[in-house]
Amino acid sequence: MRSLAVPALALLASSPVANAWGVVGHATVATIADHYLTSQARSYVASLLGDGVTMASVASWADNYRYTTAGKFSAPFHFIESLTGDADAEDNPPSTCSVDLNRDCGAGGCIVSAIANYTQRVNDRRYTVAHRKESLEFLIHFLGDITQPLHDEAEFLGGNQIPVFWGGNKTNLHATWDTQMVEKDAGGYSQAVITSFSSKLIGAIDTGAYASQKSSWITCANVKTAGTCALSWAQDANQFNCAYVLKMDETNQELDGSYYTGAKPYIELQIAKGGYRLGTWINNLAAAA
Repeated sequence: MRSLAVPALALLASSPVANAWGVVGHATVATIADHYLTSQARSYVASLLGDGVTMASVASWADNYRYTTAGKFSAPFHFIESLTGDADAEDNPPSTCSVDLNRDCGAGGCIVSAIANYTQRVNDRRYTVAHRKESLEFLIHFLGDITQPLHDEAEFLGGNQIPVFWGGNKTNLHATWDTQMVEKDAGGYSQAVITSFSSKLIGAIDTGAYASQKSSWITCANVKTAGTCALSWAQDANQFNCAYVLKMDETNQELDGSYYTGAKPYIELQIAKGGYRLGTWINNLAAAA
């Protein structure tokens, strides 16, 4: 692993741990998913979220909730490694990239165990509708998180501890993947931008570059084996850390240039994949309810 002489606490104090894909990315994942819902799934979503409440409107709820007193327990659920440091994804990008649940999922839980847990809870009628609604909101968010490669990697806290520059401003590698590069690719952060960006990726899924790939994104889609599926999704996204995300040492480099150009295809692929997979997952949850 690379050495980096930057105190972790100092860096995190100036730049909080970032949220996977940011608001634009998560709303896009949810908008794509909505496009692929069956009529049965639409009724299922409405029964939990409420009539007229879109998945995109709640897609970032989990990021806000984790910073509250009530929701701080959920912070480790956004990553493959524990934020308390009791477990690390002990691969070594760019040489080797891997995820091992026994090795990498901390005592407080991780994104793989969270997806398994909330998949079970969302259809368990022993819980209140309010608790099942919360489970669905977590799933809408976590199925986006798990496609962001740095959420499946512990190297310098998923890139949060790798200082970089974007447009001359100091930030960190994780934040650029979550927000800056996504917003640049989409063309902004308005609702109109999200709608347009989603439509572009839906077109690629239906008849474009991803049409021949999409079936491979949902080879594991059985809600009864949620843990197995989530682990396979984490392993899939983690490979991109070796392929591109962490292939070069970008410490203190300006990323709004050639790095962004190279990252753009990966960003679009993973957001499209997250949306298509989320839609399929909710269809299957609705069928099993």
